[in-house]
Formats: sequence, C-alpha cells, structure tokens
Amino acid sequence: MDLMEYQGKELFRSHGIPTTPRGEVTRDAAEAERLAAGFGGPVMVKAQVLTGGRGKAGGVKYCPDPSAAREAAEAILGLDISGHTTELVLVEPASDIAEEYYLSVLHDRVTKGYLVIASVEGGVEIEEVNRRTPEKVVKAELDPTRSLSDRQAREILEQAQFPAEVVDEAASLLTRLHQGFVASDATLFEINPLIKTTEGRVIALDSKVSIDGSALFRHPELEGWGDVVGGDSREAQAQQKGLQYVELDGDIGVMGNGAGLVMATLDVVNEAGGHPANFLDAGGGASAESMATGIAFVLENPEVSAMLVNIFGGITRCDDVAHGVLGAIEQIGGLDKKLVVRLDGTNADAGRDILEQAGNPNLVPAEKMDDAAQKVVELAGESR
Repeated sequence: MDLMEYQGKELFRSHGIPTTPRGEVTRDAAEAERLAAGFGGPVMVKAQVLTGGRGKAGGVKYCPDPSAAREAAEAILGLDISGHTTELVLVEPASDIAEEYYLSVLHDRVTKGYLVIASVEGGVEIEEVNRRTPEKVVKAELDPTRSLSDRQAREILEQAQFPAEVVDEAASLLTRLHQGFVASDATLFEINPLIKTTEGRVIALDSKVSIDGSALFRHPELEGWGDVVGGDSREAQAQQKGLQYVELDGDIGVMGNGAGLVMATLDVVNEAGGHPANFLDAGGGASAESMATGIAFVLENPEVSAMLVNIFGGITRCDDVAHGVLGAIEQIGGLDKKLVVRLDGTNADAGRDILEQAGNPNLVPAEKMDDAAQKVVELAGESR
C-alpha cells in the first residue's frame, strides 16, 4: 500500500522523524484559503497523488497569502498528474530551505536485505543523479536482522559527503527512519528532499512510503488509510475487490496467475507490438470466482480494446478457470470485446474444450503464450 505525502509524514512523526510543520488536507479551494489564514504565514499547496513529478506538473505551489492558496488549490484540484487526477491538496506552512539532500531506506530484492541510499543531491530524481553523477549517490547494504547504529548512520552520511554541520542531526534522523521502516513493515521510506532549514534544522520536506500489503494485518493504526489513497481510481477500486492490480497506459488488458507469469505476459505483448493496459495478478491459487472478478474488472475499462488471460494451471485447474471466464462474461452481461484465453498445465485441454464449446465468437482459446500475445495484439488493432 502506497501512502500519500501527508500520510507518510504522519507515519514519520509517529516514529520521531522530524518533518515540516503539520498541515491539513482538503478537497475544497475555499477551505484551503481558510486553512492558510489559520497558519498565519506563507504556505505550500501540494497535490496529494500517488505519483512523482508533481512540481513539474504544477501540482506544488508556494502561496504568500490565503488568497493565493485558494487560487493554487483551484488550479491543482482536478489537475491530471501522470494519469492521476488530483482530488486532495495538502496545505502546510512553508519552510525556509537552505540545502536539499536525499535519504531513503528500502528493500533490496537482489540482496534480500535492506538498503540505505543517501545523496547530497536532493530535490531531483535520484535515478537522474545516479546516472549523471554516480559518485554522489551512496548505497549501503544493511543486515535486516540488526538495527542501524548511530556510528553506521554517520559513516553512510560522511561517505555521501553530507556537510559536517548536519551529520549529527541527519544521523539521528536516519536511525529513526530505519527504525520506522522496520516497525512499519515498509518496503520504502524515502525523503526527497531532506532539507536543512535556514535555522539549521534537518527535516523531511516530503515523504514517499510504501507498506507491504501482506503485513497490513499487523498495523491496525493504518486501517482506513488505503480508502483515502487513490480516491475512486481504478487501482483503489481493484484494491477494494482484493485484486493485485496496477494501471498502465496501453489498451490490451492482461491477467495471469502469478506475478512472474504476468510480468512475462507484459513482455510478450510488448514484443508483439502491443501496449498492456494493466498488470493483474490473480494469484497462484486463484479460484474461478476471483478469475471472474478480475476479467470483469479489466473488461469494464473503456480504454481496453482486447484482453489476454494467461493461465498456467498448477493448483489452479484450467477447467475451473474456463468456467470462471464464462462466469465473468455472464457477470458483465456478454462479451463485446475480444478475449484471448491461453490455458496450459492442469486440465488445460478440458479448459480449452469448455471455452470452444461455449461458441462465443469473441472468445479465443489459445495454447501457446507467444501465439496468444500475437493474436490479442492483432484483435486489439482490429477493435480500435
């Protein structure tokens, strides 16, 4: 589960990580003006969306007075930022920035441990800094079974060439960032930028936080946060249905059973010249009902021209999947888009027989993944 900036900061504060003065969120421009007046000074009005690039898109504005805050909120609310419509803005007191840095703790899938990334080049994309000036990005592997000591934190920051006058304070913040990351079952705690104020304080100006969804049952304090995140976006709707879903910008719906298989399916669709509209993992032991829910959800997307369902039957039986597909078609009141279903593995022949016997001209059974990808790309082209 990804958190919006204001939620991430709230989580930071609960772990003793210093942040900007607490702000308020609103969906109303007049309320933004009232909040700004209450803070009694310049404020920042910031779009709350689960994507980067807010500043470049006009989603972050400095406001010297309340009327400017209202104008900024009017401009930002409804703004499309990388496909995310802004429905919420954060109004918070502006901070005086002397310097900007970068700091994060994350899961490293390669080493299966934790990684700290630190840089004195904050405020821009860390990937760009790493490409342009890799010597300014320090990556330190951590033993996930041990806490981060103050000495280790200082060594990391000194290696990253943080100014000597901020190392003590930044090291204290980094140890708390690590503690909060572990305690929250997070996969990412990122601060960009981490700033030194003109008064010399080191605080988090922004937050980017991702929590392991499989561990949410251990965090009742986060209950309800996901209902706010994403508003009524398709990803939020999918989350409410229990689907592992990521929206993409293509027009070919994709679903499979298992994240690796879905990723491979995205690749073969791309290689065939198509553009996936989504990532949807029905899970390794997906039931016919969950398959039906996923198929119906993807086909309801008006941006989808055709869909590929790619199933390798292990625990999941392909004949059950076939019944799930037919159930999905009934659930959405018929099939007006092309649906290619590749079945392989347990009871695959029986599954394909069930689909063929249904006699639906828009339902196309397939046996091989590459052939299925070629077919769905061809059919999507005919439907545009």
